[in-house]
Amino acid sequence: MRTLLVLGGGYGGLALIQELLNNHLPQDIEIILIDRMPYQGIKTEYYALAAGTVTDYHLRIQFPVHPRLTIRYGEVSFIDLESRIVTMEPDETVSYDILAIALGCTDNYHNIPGADQYTCSIQTFAGTRETYQRLNDVKPYGTINIVGGGLSGVELAAELRESRPDLNISILDRGERVLSAFPAKLSQYVEEWFHHHQVQTLGRVSVSHVEKDALFNGAEEILSDVTVWTAGIQPVKVVQELTVPKDRGGRIILDEYYRIPDYPEVYVIGDCASLPFAPSAQAAGAQGEQVAQVIQAMWRGETPKLHSIRLKGTLGSLGKKAGFGLMGQRSVKGRVPRILKSGVLWMSKRTLG
Repeated sequence: MRTLLVLGGGYGGLALIQELLNNHLPQDIEIILIDRMPYQGIKTEYYALAAGTVTDYHLRIQFPVHPRLTIRYGEVSFIDLESRIVTMEPDETVSYDILAIALGCTDNYHNIPGADQYTCSIQTFAGTRETYQRLNDVKPYGTINIVGGGLSGVELAAELRESRPDLNISILDRGERVLSAFPAKLSQYVEEWFHHHQVQTLGRVSVSHVEKDALFNGAEEILSDVTVWTAGIQPVKVVQELTVPKDRGGRIILDEYYRIPDYPEVYVIGDCASLPFAPSAQAAGAQGEQVAQVIQAMWRGETPKLHSIRLKGTLGSLGKKAGFGLMGQRSVKGRVPRILKSGVLWMSKRTLG
């Protein structure tokens, strides 16, 4: 038997596995999935879990069941590309013939002192649970600062406002406005929503260091009961430690078939891959499907034929009744994008589950 080892059961890894299982898996192939959890977490909704508006049970998708799919639970600690062996904590090894790295990302603290020690995260299920506990233990009229005004920070701030109207909530960003990657009109709409709902947005804040009850914009002290970090991501540590060519963001540079050039049996999917578009769940899922098509073609002895990945757009929520997004070049805002996002989530849970 040949082993296809998949590291990570997120959007990319699960899309790869399901595409293979649905399309006549060769009889001599076994698939092993390694993940730290016994289910996929819907990461795009972790902000709602942190805010306390959903339970973690509603953000779980069970892994597929198949006679030639084995699931092993644990943390990947080392990848030996030369020996084709993956080590899991504490000291368990798994060999492979084909490897798919889909381990996702972790927070990027940009070497800011205290940021990793004194801020909360929404990058993992476990970390988000802890963030929920800390946020909802804050006494009335407490102060919450969210560092990073991108999609995650905006959605968390809006959801937390609906969950805890008693709190003082601020978004701090290095740019002049929140959602700087979006068109100015969408950013303005979100800023106006925050103003109407008493969420403060502070631009041109460059966090210099973080302490237990405060963060600092240079010499300016900003008091904080809880600080949540949503100011950038990077590949997980085990991928950071791989000595292969990477881009400026630390993502692995790949060939046209999403393989590491010096290790053509190794594919990289999602947030760890250097791709021509920003990391997202949608991109990881689409790429996972394409990697499955590449592997299937290789098994048949054919040259893979790939089409360009076309992303459908980006949707964000402002609580449960409003939202915003980009559908192609078109900006959408108000109740419609919020309904669309709920529909996408429902379809995702139904399809993946």
